[in-house]
Formats: sequence, C-alpha cells, structure tokens
Amino acid sequence: MTPPSPVPTFSARSGPSDFFQGLALLGKAWGLIFRSPRLLGLSALCAVVTLVALGGLFALLWVYTPQLLGWMWTLPTAWYGRILWYLVLALLFLVLLVVGANVTLPLVLAPLQDPLSEKTEELCGDFASPPFRLGPFLQGLVTSVAHTLARVFFLLLGLAVLFPLNLVPVAGNVLWTVLGSVWTMLWLAGEHLAAPMTRHGYPFAEVRRVLGQRWLLCLGFGVGVYILLWIPLLNTFFLPVAVVGGTLLYRGLRAVGNVAPPPSRALGK
Repeated sequence: MTPPSPVPTFSARSGPSDFFQGLALLGKAWGLIFRSPRLLGLSALCAVVTLVALGGLFALLWVYTPQLLGWMWTLPTAWYGRILWYLVLALLFLVLLVVGANVTLPLVLAPLQDPLSEKTEELCGDFASPPFRLGPFLQGLVTSVAHTLARVFFLLLGLAVLFPLNLVPVAGNVLWTVLGSVWTMLWLAGEHLAAPMTRHGYPFAEVRRVLGQRWLLCLGFGVGVYILLWIPLLNTFFLPVAVVGGTLLYRGLRAVGNVAPPPSRALGK
C-alpha cells in the first residue's frame, strides 16, 4: 500500500487559518522524519553537531550579554530599576541566542541541508535526487553557503536597523526585542523556504514575492521554528525540522499554484 503524500494542503488564497497551517508544518516535519530512516539518520547527525554548537553559543552569551547590556544601560542602583535591568537582560539573551543559532547552525550544517531537503522531496513524490557526483556536490555546497551568508546578512541588517531603539532605556530595549523577534521569525520562514527554491533555480525575487503573498502562512511556520529552539533536547533537531518543514512549505505552495514549476523544469533540464 502506497503511503499518503506528505505534501500539505493549503488554500490557494490567504486567510486567517494560514497562521495555524504554517505552525502545523512543524508536526508534519517531525512525523516525516521519524517515518523515514534516511531522514532520521541525517537528522541525528545534525542533532549532534547542533548540540555542540548551541552549548558553545550559550556559554559565550552567558558571559558577554551582561557586558553588552551594561554598555547600553548601566545597572541601576534602585531595586525596581535592577528588576527591569535583569528582565531586559533575559530578553536580550534570548534574542541573541536565537540570532546566533540562526547565523551559526546553517553555516556549520550547510553540507547536510540539501540532502535533507532532497530526501524530503523524494517522499513528496514527483522528484528524484540526482546521483552523487563530486563536482556538482562541491558546486552546490559553495552555492548553498554563499546564499546562506547572503540571507544571514539580511537578518543582521534588519536587526541593525532596529538596534538604535536600545538607546531608549527599558521601552526601547523591550521594543527592539519584540520587533527583532518578529523579524527573526519571518526571516526563519524565508531562510528555509529559500533553501529548496534556490536548489531548483528560483531567483531570490521569487522567494520575496511568495513571502509577501503568503506572509501569514510563513509567519506561522517561522513562529513554530522559533519556539522549537527553546524546547530542551528537541532543539537539537532545530535545523533538520526547519529544513524538512521549509521543503514541505515549498511543495505545498507549488501544489496550489502559489509557486510556479521550477525554472530548471521549465527549461527542460
């Protein structure tokens, strides 16, 4: 008996349910990983590397985040001021941990992202992973890292634009944390939607168009990935789940016509 296709079913038009459908992609990704031995093996390898990387990042931020906040806002002497200072410190630490994870992990795990995405598409049907050849593999790896660096630049650029809000103590710090988190969530969706689209030859302008057209769906997915980072143990599967979920998002959008067939297929490649 042929198992049902894991391609998610979306409506062709945006609606209020989009957010929850995007959020539900995390559950679909988890289920697909544990049903596929190949995906589970690749995800376990990613989890080991992720555990080491997140541990190092956590230790680094634990030491230096108080110094960064102290540079922007000196620790008050009044008790109520100290409470606010430590609250802002906790929020700043969380945002920097998320941003640091999203900068570090895609670069460290770049060689495993395309195999994860390709295997996910195989399970979705109408796709076969190309045979391994060293030349195309190295070319794809260089392209993947270059595009990841470009997308990380846009993440950091958005946070840099918001950073002057920190010059306003308390209110500005909190506002930067909230807006920075929302920006990171949207970026997360774009990052993991762009990965399979880049592999198929779509220009980044097409990724931006899809994000604008189905922003609520993408935001739901980004929120789910963001939350996953804060669940102990499960967060070591942060990148595999995001890659599989982003690939499912891409295939679901293709199925309802929000994304055209891959340029390579249109050109007969």
